[in-house]
Amino acid sequence: MLNSFLPWLCCALGRLITEDLVRRRAEHNNCELFSLEEISLHQQEIEKLEYLDKWCRDLKILYLQNNLIPKIENVGRLKKLEYLNIALNNIERIENLEGCEELKKLDLTANFIGELSSIEVLKYNIHLKELFLVGNPCTDFEGYRQFVVATLHQLESLDSKEIERSERTRALQDYPEVKKKIREQEKAYLLKRAREKEDAQRRMQERKEKKENQMQSNPGSLCDSENHQTEREQQTWEENDDEEDRRFWEEPTPYTPESRLEAHRYIEERRAKDSKRESKKKEKPLRTLITADGKALNVNEPKLYFTLEDDEENNQFILDLAVYRHLDTSLLDVDVQTTYVRVQVKGKLFQLVLPEEVKPDSSSAKRSQTTGHLVVSMPKVCERGVMQRQKVSTSIKTSDSTAQKNTRRSGQVEKLEVDPSRYSFPDVTKIIQEKERIGQGPISFQPRKITENKKSYVDVENDEDVPPLI
Repeated sequence: MLNSFLPWLCCALGRLITEDLVRRRAEHNNCELFSLEEISLHQQEIEKLEYLDKWCRDLKILYLQNNLIPKIENVGRLKKLEYLNIALNNIERIENLEGCEELKKLDLTANFIGELSSIEVLKYNIHLKELFLVGNPCTDFEGYRQFVVATLHQLESLDSKEIERSERTRALQDYPEVKKKIREQEKAYLLKRAREKEDAQRRMQERKEKKENQMQSNPGSLCDSENHQTEREQQTWEENDDEEDRRFWEEPTPYTPESRLEAHRYIEERRAKDSKRESKKKEKPLRTLITADGKALNVNEPKLYFTLEDDEENNQFILDLAVYRHLDTSLLDVDVQTTYVRVQVKGKLFQLVLPEEVKPDSSSAKRSQTTGHLVVSMPKVCERGVMQRQKVSTSIKTSDSTAQKNTRRSGQVEKLEVDPSRYSFPDVTKIIQEKERIGQGPISFQPRKITENKKSYVDVENDEDVPPLI
């Protein structure tokens, strides 16, 4: 059951070679695959080697070091391949390289090759000149170098050390005896590897059962229900995870393909947990800007200094928000409504309720050239105060000018008391009466003329542009 589960797990969690990955790595070749001659796929956490022999037939140099590849496969059709670097992977035997007819250099450093006899397949790669096996278990075998030198006659260098003619001669002379020793050591190594695989499967099964028990005892601890945990519970789980992390890395384990893969899986899970926690820490509950009854609230998330000035002369409000001097204007978003103004500063909200209603369409926002502050001008909707002041000032000016003119006409210095709410012009009858007294004619006719004048001028409006009667 577990044996069938492991390949599925590797396939489900492992990263494969995709066409998109290859094209991104082929930028130097205009992302073209059919004519690609060199590609580097190192440190991509690849766990299966495939498709390259179909997409890139003209490859000459292939870098695959520092991945999790367990087997050499799907490169046999790369007939033009000259250099294959597959160091720091999980390879245990050399195979499937017979079709690489032009292979000259093969780097298998720091893998898990224990079947040293598997190098015999490299006899068919007649152009192979350099081979690197340092860091593999097979290099600890007695007679390792003599066996490789005697087996691969075309080699010129092994593990960066040149093969001399005398060394090859001695290796060929001792080949039967060395080969026998190598076979015995291989057999012991394979038995050891079988035990290591069983231990790895047992550890994985125990870890799986432990996780299932934790999920059963705390069903909301390892799933999305963590959103409802309190801060204290979250802190407890973080401490438990830290303790588990310490135990995992301090536990002694053999250096095997299984332990390397297990460590990689653990790091992936740890990263997923950490990123999930970080995202939850960044997520904050949405701040209430407007209550259910439609009332706007004052909010200052960026904690900026501000002033709101009531400019009565221009009948407007002026908001001076002290944003950062060197802040890009594109990071500011201003929204003026009739009863409030809202400014978003680098994603943080500033909202201020206004004392009176304003005109959003006539409002304007700009940056101060001296301080860099954001200045928002918002004209008021109500203009009654200005109109009243203008009306009063106009009526006062009119009455003053009329009084001065009438004074000049009468030849006497006289101050008129004017009630602007009742009169808009002085008493005309008094002016006419004074002039009639100066006029000619018998005294007996004076009362009649005055009466007639009163009757004729009572309903007449005083027009300042018409000259007075003489």
